[in-house]
Amino acid sequence: MAISNLKQSAGAVFFAKSTQRFLFLLRDDTSFKNTWAFVGGKIDAGERTIDGLYREISEEIGSVPDIEKLIPIDQFTNTKKGFEYHTFIAVVEDEFIPELNQEHKGYAWTKLQGWPEPLHPGVFSTVKTYEIADKIATVVALFRSST
Repeated sequence: MAISNLKQSAGAVFFAKSTQRFLFLLRDDTSFKNTWAFVGGKIDAGERTIDGLYREISEEIGSVPDIEKLIPIDQFTNTKKGFEYHTFIAVVEDEFIPELNQEHKGYAWTKLQGWPEPLHPGVFSTVKTYEIADKIATVVALFRSST
């Protein structure tokens, strides 16, 4: 359960070891429509962050694929707006075809440097942050050397 009284959200970017590519979803709901984002959303009151993340994954892509490793890479807090967002890398062996819900209308597996545009503002901030970009590059390098 989240200890903070801030509204909690969590998201994951899927990384396929076999192709070294990441999954992006094209949003189709009213919030940031036609932008590319990670899988994720709001954590329900009383729900643990990890449980909420897995629920959001299941809701948005149809099921939870076999995640080999779930790596936390960021926790962004905005006390003025009263929210906290947890970002993870979900490592899977191979790319998969997501069964998208009504929140999304497309998907793309891409190299991180070749991401689709325009990115959701939160995703853009995440991948443009040097410290986070370095963590993502470290994960990619780790799994590049293990394949």
